[in-house]
Amino acid sequence: MKRFMAALLVCITLVAAAPASAAENATQTESRPGDFDLKTAVQRGLDANPTIMAVRSELLGSEKGIKSARGDFLAKASVNYGFTYTSNPTSASTGGYVQDWNTWALNLNLSQPIFEGFKILSSFQKAKLQRDQAVAKLFYTELSLILNIQSNFMGLLKARMDVKSSEDSVKRLQSQLKVTQAFFDVGLRPRLDLLQAEVNLANEEQNLLKAKNQVDLQVTQLNALLNLPLEQTTPYVGQLEYMPFEKDFDTCLKIAYQNRPDIQMAQKSMEIATKDADISAGDFYPHVSADFNYNQVGDDPTLAKSRALSESQENYWTAGATVSWTFFEWGSNYYDYQKALDAVEQLRHEMDNTKLEAGNEVKSNLLNIATAAERIRVARKSVEAGQEGYRMAVARYQAQVGTNTEVLDAQSDLTDAEALLNEALADYQTALANLYVSMGVKNIGLQID
Repeated sequence: MKRFMAALLVCITLVAAAPASAAENATQTESRPGDFDLKTAVQRGLDANPTIMAVRSELLGSEKGIKSARGDFLAKASVNYGFTYTSNPTSASTGGYVQDWNTWALNLNLSQPIFEGFKILSSFQKAKLQRDQAVAKLFYTELSLILNIQSNFMGLLKARMDVKSSEDSVKRLQSQLKVTQAFFDVGLRPRLDLLQAEVNLANEEQNLLKAKNQVDLQVTQLNALLNLPLEQTTPYVGQLEYMPFEKDFDTCLKIAYQNRPDIQMAQKSMEIATKDADISAGDFYPHVSADFNYNQVGDDPTLAKSRALSESQENYWTAGATVSWTFFEWGSNYYDYQKALDAVEQLRHEMDNTKLEAGNEVKSNLLNIATAAERIRVARKSVEAGQEGYRMAVARYQAQVGTNTEVLDAQSDLTDAEALLNEALADYQTALANLYVSMGVKNIGLQID
């Protein structure tokens, strides 16, 4: 009768202490107005991150550079105003002076370049290439920011899943502690079992604290990337999911060659270097310009009149063309041009290396995706086996044919399996984000197309 009452007490304790099933514990995060899902978070980062704002300012500067280079095609106007003192002014044979002691002069010049050895055209084309390079740099910076936000977002979701897994583990250990306490109270289990259950529960509670701290750290990092107050409790929502990716390597590589901004930047750098070579070659040609000059001369600052000059000499204008050609400088121009050509060749090789690195990144990320997908499949089976093993260990312990150590080991194995599944899901999503960036695709929501 005594053993029957003890067994009945234990059964009541088991029912009261049994943890909720995985299905009962599963929670579905729903997005509400004001929440930040992955797509919303990335878009906020692209709109407000200071690094992006700095690169956009650089792009605006390159637009101004094009307008500045365009101005070199047009005529330039300059004005000169000055005073000259002559110690011995010349005179005409009639006795009248043709030059006064004090001379004030005003000159207005309009100069229109006609041919500058292709320098002006090459400089204008270079400015446009620099604008295109700034556009590619902005795209590159945006991709880097997208990857950074997505990686941290996946880290946050993983940290939350780790918290959930750790909370479930704590509940299981608390349940086991209550069962062990009940067995110990009726003399069916030694105190050692009770101490083991208490130690395991305390250790898992520490792991839970670490997991919660990791969640806070991830939120802080995301707030920084989105230019939000670091202490703000931002409502980030989402969950780690497995979404099969089916594009093959050749397709991904073709997309990467078309879209990657670093390849575009390398191409523009080579084209800019080519324009620099054209600018250097401009010194081999003559320079032609047309000039119009208006002159006014007087013997006082107002230029009103000159005692020594006639009216036609006081105000007059000239128009003409000038050709200048420096045809020999001891090889200075030639070697500057050769140096510019060597720079073009250097950048061509660097662009080829950039393409090789792009192919390597695409291939590595595809392998990482395939590996993470297989890990997810194995981890899910491991979780199922861990859940069944834990259930069987608890049942054996309740039937007095198993040990407390078996239950604790089964609980530890289940917790480890859940942690590996969380890690595999996060690694898969992170590898997917890396792949899209390596292809030069801005997939801010990580939707599979």
